[in-house]
Amino acid sequence: MDKKILGWLVILVIALSLGWSTACKQPEPTKEQAAPAVIKIGDQEIQARDEALYKTREYNGRKREYLSLDFSRISRPASLTEFQQVFHQPPIRQYKTGTCWSFSTTSFLESELKRLGRGEFKLSELYTVYWEYVEKARRFIREKGNSFLGEGSEHNAVFLRMKEYGAVPASAYTGLLPGQTEHDHSALFKELRDYLDFCKKNEYWDEEKAVAYVKLILNKHLGEPPATIEYNGQKMTPKDFLNNVLQLPLDDYVSFMSFKYVPFYTKGEYKAPDNWWHSQDYYNVPLDEFYQGIVNSLKKGYSVAFGGDVSEPGISGDEGLAIVPSFDILPALIDQDSREFRFYNRTSQDDHAIHCVGLLEKDDHTWFLVKDSGAGAHRGPYKGYILYRDDYVKLKMLVFTVHKEAVADLLAKFEPK
Repeated sequence: MDKKILGWLVILVIALSLGWSTACKQPEPTKEQAAPAVIKIGDQEIQARDEALYKTREYNGRKREYLSLDFSRISRPASLTEFQQVFHQPPIRQYKTGTCWSFSTTSFLESELKRLGRGEFKLSELYTVYWEYVEKARRFIREKGNSFLGEGSEHNAVFLRMKEYGAVPASAYTGLLPGQTEHDHSALFKELRDYLDFCKKNEYWDEEKAVAYVKLILNKHLGEPPATIEYNGQKMTPKDFLNNVLQLPLDDYVSFMSFKYVPFYTKGEYKAPDNWWHSQDYYNVPLDEFYQGIVNSLKKGYSVAFGGDVSEPGISGDEGLAIVPSFDILPALIDQDSREFRFYNRTSQDDHAIHCVGLLEKDDHTWFLVKDSGAGAHRGPYKGYILYRDDYVKLKMLVFTVHKEAVADLLAKFEPK
């Protein structure tokens, strides 16, 4: 082959090689290209702009690092006045106690008293807490130590304690000793646990004597609850106050859950440690109906008590918001299975009980106004309230309690035994 022709062929091969290489080489993606602002799932466009970041908070003199996100990018309601609200008493704090279950359910019942035309009452949360500790100790002794012992409980425990022990106004029993202004049950619960552990270790199962000693511990830390109270000039027992003044229809409140481990449209046990007596009175429905039952109840003027998980990057007391960030799961992918998976692997747990008192449908989201007795909610801009977005409620609220009339359509799907 002619050397000149061969040279031209070599040049042509090199040129083609360089051209192909250049054509195949893609430019380095920019940050925006690497993390697109919008993700499309079917016909739905999802804003995917939430970026995980670490923040620090000082707690009891020590700094703690936690995962969060930039909440400034989250569109939110302008103010609490936008919400369609149910009557409720102003938020108060539970301080250093695990008694959110009593604070939230008591608030729920105060709203119910107003809705039922009974009037406006401020009831004692700690009166119920006192008797709940007693009954936890009683079951611990009866079960020979085979009963969960913690500060937490569930909404329906309040109904049970009121049926047995009645109720009193907040002014009649504060659970605070003279000079105290904030609740702190750390020393109380340690002493209670130490005593019951002693009973278990020594196989001491005398129920009457053990419960009597538990009451001494409670009286020491909370004060003895009143056997009688005075209301409107009349002397009465706590049960008289409940039955004759409040007249609360405690049997008319129902609790719902949404889990696959129980057949839908049947009742079963809510498998959470704070359901310490293994109540099986939870109505189990699919997630869509669970969520819609909450929305419909609020639209009809009923408030709702929630129980669920509040230890997520998308909830912030400082911001007063609870959302599911896109780096966790996209809203379009929240369904029965994604919810179930998180309960199964314990990334969704029964952390907290709260009281939902308002609803707002705005733009592409439904927002829930939640009254919260926890410390975080009182640090934030709404002073005792947190705004829950629809995605957070669907994924992270595990149970709810409401008056049966608000969910008559759901209850109709359950066959009477």
